[in-house]
Amino acid sequence: MINKEPEFVWHYFEELSKIPRPSGMEEKASEFVANVAKNHNLPFKKDKVGNVVIQVPATKGFEKSPVVILQGHLDMVCEKNSGTKHDFTKDPIKLIVQGDIVKADGTTLGADNGIGVSMALSLIDDKKAKHGPLELLFTVDEERGLKGANSLSRDFVTGKKLINLDTEEEGAIYIGCAGGTDTVLTLNISREDSKGKCYQIKVSGLRGGHSGADIHEERGNANQILARVLKTLSDKGIEYQIASLQGGSKRNAIPREAFAAIFMDAHSLPAVSKIIKTLNSTMKFELRNVDEGVTIKIKDLQKAELKPFSEKSKKKVLNLLFSIPHGVISYDREIAGLVETSTNFAIIETEEKKLNIITSQRSNITSRMEWAVERVRILGELAGAKATSSGTYHGWTPNLKSELLLQAKKSYKKLSGKEPMAKAIHAGLECGLFGEKFPGLDMISLGPTVKNAHSPDEYVSISSVDRTYKFLKEILLDLAKEK
Repeated sequence: MINKEPEFVWHYFEELSKIPRPSGMEEKASEFVANVAKNHNLPFKKDKVGNVVIQVPATKGFEKSPVVILQGHLDMVCEKNSGTKHDFTKDPIKLIVQGDIVKADGTTLGADNGIGVSMALSLIDDKKAKHGPLELLFTVDEERGLKGANSLSRDFVTGKKLINLDTEEEGAIYIGCAGGTDTVLTLNISREDSKGKCYQIKVSGLRGGHSGADIHEERGNANQILARVLKTLSDKGIEYQIASLQGGSKRNAIPREAFAAIFMDAHSLPAVSKIIKTLNSTMKFELRNVDEGVTIKIKDLQKAELKPFSEKSKKKVLNLLFSIPHGVISYDREIAGLVETSTNFAIIETEEKKLNIITSQRSNITSRMEWAVERVRILGELAGAKATSSGTYHGWTPNLKSELLLQAKKSYKKLSGKEPMAKAIHAGLECGLFGEKFPGLDMISLGPTVKNAHSPDEYVSISSVDRTYKFLKEILLDLAKEK
């Protein structure tokens, strides 16, 4: 057990961590929060996709205060290290407490957004919390394109002020986010008979991370590195065939691992091993102070499930993979340090007759996002690939004059003696959709310090959770006093 303050937050987080909740499979998590409402005799609604809203009455004396919506999402990104045995569809997350942090055992932690959900639920039990009427809104399938939020009916909530609990930086109040879309390139491939012995090339040891919040750190991309390894082998005159390629698993995560199954003459192994060793040193140097844990290895593979690509398909695949862009495209012209537009080379998937390359583009300017998508689309079509885009969602335009923002800044300074930062984030938040669906909604987003979300290195600061929860209660008290 996590015997830390705030008691109720960690209680609910531990309970959530026992519940498998990959995106699209949040039924049990949705049932869990509905049962919390039932057990406390609170009215709630649950829609057909699994979104839940719980109505929490005001504490005594604040019954006439305006309704405030507190919102978080129930799903989590499911990533694990290659050596970790874990089934996200049925196994609980194993929590580890180390000093001031909570992390998981070889998997993503789910603090994104389990901590936000837990802070909202805690207000039901916390007798010291003073607030007006609350609507606790819990959405599903956020990580795959904000699908739960997009499905909300316009009468699901009534409040005119919303605090989203899905950002990960204590001391910052977020008032804007990027929009995004996915672009998939599908390249038809032909195959031929294999020649030689089967080997696996593996790129691993990278940090990965959130393709929005961490993209500016220029962390290593396993897909790009694997493409570079294979292209280098070809450029060095090594004869080999590619049977399959696999890299990354989530469109909104920077890929940490990538694999290639190849066939080649066993006599080529010493030369290939030497090239890979040199590349490994090169990548460690290039990624120093960011991702020097990168490791490139080759090992025997008993068999490949598929025949290798034809030579013609191999050349097309290598040229395309080597050319796919990744990283920051431009920074915001007005907010210093904020990424404006980026693209993530997220996933490589091999099927018998085709190769899928999944990318995601983000921007806080819709026209720039469309331009980034067009660049990837044209690149794919030049290589003979079919391009499709889906999962588009709009951004959230910052409002520095927001009444909710101004009150939150006062509450933070009163509590901590410091001025909070008003910021925008280069990641997708459901606030962009809420702004369209509920016109006139005044919104902010906040949360405790969570690091390395969307990767097995994810952790949350215990002391930061305590301070952020106190900050949330202070805001709610101040808002209740307004009436």
